[in-house]
Amino acid sequence: ERGLLKLSLADSSVEVTATAKGERILACLGEIHLEQSILDLETVYCDKNIKLRISDPITSFCETTDWFENEDDFDKFFGDKSAPLRQTTIPPYCDEEGLAYANRGRCRMILSGRGAAVSLRVIPLPRSVYECLRTKKLVDGSEEDLITIGKALRCSSDDNSMTAPAVLETLLDSLDDFDGNGNALLESSALSKGHSVKAVQTNNGEVYVPQKEGNKKSEDDFDDDQIIIPGLSEYQTTQQLLRGGLVDTSASKEDNELTSADAAALQKWRQDMRGSALAGFQLAMRAGPLCEEPVRGVAVILESVELAVTKENKVANQLSGGMVVAALRSGVRCALLTRPARLVEGHLRLTLHSSLAGLGSLHAVLSKRRGKVVNDAMVDGTDLIQVTATIPQAESFGLAPELMKKSSGEVTAPELVFSHWEVLDEDPFWIPTTEEEREDYGQNLQTGDLSTGLDNNALKYIRMVRSRKGLLVDSSKIVVAAEKQRTLSRKK
Repeated sequence: ERGLLKLSLADSSVEVTATAKGERILACLGEIHLEQSILDLETVYCDKNIKLRISDPITSFCETTDWFENEDDFDKFFGDKSAPLRQTTIPPYCDEEGLAYANRGRCRMILSGRGAAVSLRVIPLPRSVYECLRTKKLVDGSEEDLITIGKALRCSSDDNSMTAPAVLETLLDSLDDFDGNGNALLESSALSKGHSVKAVQTNNGEVYVPQKEGNKKSEDDFDDDQIIIPGLSEYQTTQQLLRGGLVDTSASKEDNELTSADAAALQKWRQDMRGSALAGFQLAMRAGPLCEEPVRGVAVILESVELAVTKENKVANQLSGGMVVAALRSGVRCALLTRPARLVEGHLRLTLHSSLAGLGSLHAVLSKRRGKVVNDAMVDGTDLIQVTATIPQAESFGLAPELMKKSSGEVTAPELVFSHWEVLDEDPFWIPTTEEEREDYGQNLQTGDLSTGLDNNALKYIRMVRSRKGLLVDSSKIVVAAEKQRTLSRKK
């Protein structure tokens, strides 16, 4: 503690942060500055008998999602019964609470005690559309992304006549909140008007909970006149209203007047539950389901609410704000797991000077680290070339020594400055399934990997972050295929 205090006083650019685990995080201006600060801490500011345990450099990531192939067709995507994605069937991701009620980006979360249910949907939110929502005006280059979101959310009854300004106006009318990481919370028109807020009058004070796949019985086994399932009609009504999309197209066809029970449920939602739903959205954006990293570039749409009430139109079960916060957080995490998962990594802007002889080794090192050259130009009056490139933050460690070694000193030390966030376009849970893919990438057991036969950077980063945070990692199994082991004879 005293050594860190002396270091922070001697160097004002060093920041020391304490974690809940008792660790101390040292934040510096760069890799070389970090190495020098650790060396000064060990040799100058601390006693010689103190041994420091230093971890690998910590790299920040974000989590996001991607579009499905048929998501631009609202009706086709709504009725799609495709098999769930692979991440929902493998541990530790399949153990997420409430995952059984989520499918293809939609989730119906049951609150504790089964006194209420909240339905929501999660979709990608491009950066250009987020800027439009933040500035409340149309941004150049955002028209195509707005049309894509308009078709996915059905912001108009006719997809052919849909325009970007009309979609933006609809999104602004539905906007509840947005944060600094490019996430937004929307509320459907049916929910804001109260048409998708349904009161369920039951004796046990519970809403309808669909049975799991293994326990489902055929509808022919029951007689509709003999058995009436409480809450089933309200559940079917809200599911039918979801087909209207973000704009409540069914409101003009039905009677706009609410029953007394539905009006009481709507008042409960607006007064007590809506603010807690906003807090649940903010909490869900802090840590995603893949590796507990912040969520970036995601839109959450609240679609419907079902609330159990008594015959006197009073809430059957006492609902606290913490129940709504926990349910919405779990619902967003489960909905993200049922969509294509992607990682967002930070990119650094790299600036250096190189001679003509060092260009070959420079491009070789950058390509190996997934770097991209943005600009290169001759410096006036010299034979040097100024190179500007971007490189992922996770691949930037040890860059300067490798450049010096490979180029034999023909390249100057690079200057690294944070540039932007960019989505890593790799599916971390993809595996080869067809014969052609297996021939190209090999079998899982041949590569010795539990999840994929590829050298997957996204999966590598997820495992690295989960291991650093002490979370369960899918590659921690000792035995891959126990039935294929063989016992060697003991030689005497």
